[in-house]
Amino acid sequence: MTSVAEARAAMLAAVRALPGEAVALEHALGRTLAAPVRALRAQPPFAASAMDGYALRAADTPGVLRIVGESAAGHAFARPLSVGEAVRISTGASVPIGADAVLIQEDARVEGEQLHSGAVAPGRHLRDAGVDFAADEIVLEAGRELDPIALALAAAAGAATVEVARRPRVTILCAGDEIAPPGAVLRDDQIFESCSYAIAGLATQWGALTTRVGALPDVPAAIACAAEEALRSSDLVVFIGSASVGPHDHARSAFESLGAGIVVPKVDMRPGKPTWFATTPLAPVLGLPGNPASAIVAAVLFLKPLLERMLGRSGDVALANARLLAPLPANGPREAYLRARAVENGGEMWIDASADQDSSLLSVFAGANALLLRRAQSSSVERGQRVEFLPMGRGV
Repeated sequence: MTSVAEARAAMLAAVRALPGEAVALEHALGRTLAAPVRALRAQPPFAASAMDGYALRAADTPGVLRIVGESAAGHAFARPLSVGEAVRISTGASVPIGADAVLIQEDARVEGEQLHSGAVAPGRHLRDAGVDFAADEIVLEAGRELDPIALALAAAAGAATVEVARRPRVTILCAGDEIAPPGAVLRDDQIFESCSYAIAGLATQWGALTTRVGALPDVPAAIACAAEEALRSSDLVVFIGSASVGPHDHARSAFESLGAGIVVPKVDMRPGKPTWFATTPLAPVLGLPGNPASAIVAAVLFLKPLLERMLGRSGDVALANARLLAPLPANGPREAYLRARAVENGGEMWIDASADQDSSLLSVFAGANALLLRRAQSSSVERGQRVEFLPMGRGV
């Protein structure tokens, strides 16, 4: 079996960043830059006042200066400042040529058009031109996800449009005679299909354009037909279930009939051992186990990095650490990912694994916000010892 790290590396090596597309800045929230954003000009493009007050020459202070005009935001004083002169100035307004300091309003004494100023040091309350960034400077690197602050920075740099990675088109397929859509009338030997909703939601949350196909019967021809259609319209196909070694597990053979080459046959992990990955002439395929917890764990470990790589990011998985709330026994030969709850207490992160780790239990996952990692053959861990975990949102 392939280790988790080896499997992820093999999968990532099989995909690459998707082409970029130009998007208007107001529609770019959450998108990933495919090209850096460069500043059209310096910010600010002029020396600006950091306070309301009076722009003057520091060499003329202390003294009485003549107020000769005003520099307001968007309305600069039109000429250079001469010896013994001052101008009223607003925060953010352009500092006149010749001025090298600002006397703040609170320290000013004005009589008519005369300003009585104490000593002001050169550079006082000034923002130099380009103090935020210079003209042609890269302000956002390719691979950066555009959050609200990044959008503001791009706007300040003058970018009306940005080049972002195209969203990966992901089709989610699932199969099994034992599953039926929510709301259907079930036979006694059936359950409601739920796993595709989680995987489709996660893929969308991670930046994909997701199509979810309803449950397929355990019929090789039906699976092969749906698989071919999905491959032709997708950048990545995710197939849930029908991935073990039983007589009714037809997914892998269906894709192999369409030219798939298996890159990862299964992964040395718990839960999620039946996870597999293949490449085809049309698109890669990630096979996930049918048990919901197994599928979600495998999606966090493999689907998210694959989508990030397609979006032009590294696809690296970053582990955090926390102190253990309750002791754990030694782990067996497979790397294990335990559904857990991580909370901050006293300035430190603490984590507690759920008592029941049955891979079919969605209710356990609903209360989890982390996957606690237990390395293969790791020894027992006592309360208070540090352990590694993967954050999954909701407070971590």
